[in-house]
Amino acid sequence: MPQIGWLEILIVISIAIIVVGPKDFPIVLKKVGSWIGSVKKYVSNVQNEFSSIEDETKNIYENSDNKAKKKTDLGEKKDV
Repeated sequence: MPQIGWLEILIVISIAIIVVGPKDFPIVLKKVGSWIGSVKKYVSNVQNEFSSIEDETKNIYENSDNKAKKKTDLGEKKDV
C-alpha cells in the first residue's frame, strides 16, 4: 500500500486551495468530511449486517448438528 508523506499532503492541499479558492476551501473540507463520515457509517452498517448473518448461520448450523447427534444417539440406544 502506498504511503503518503507530509510533502505530498502539502502539495495536494496547495493545489486544492488554488483550484477551489481560499474562501470556499473550508466549506469543501466540511463537505468532504461529511461524505467520508457517511461512507464510514454505511460500511460499518454493512459489516454489522454480515456479522449478524454469520452469527445466525452458525447458530442454525450448531442447532441442526446437535439435533442430528441426538437422533443418532437415540438410534444407538435402541439397538442395544
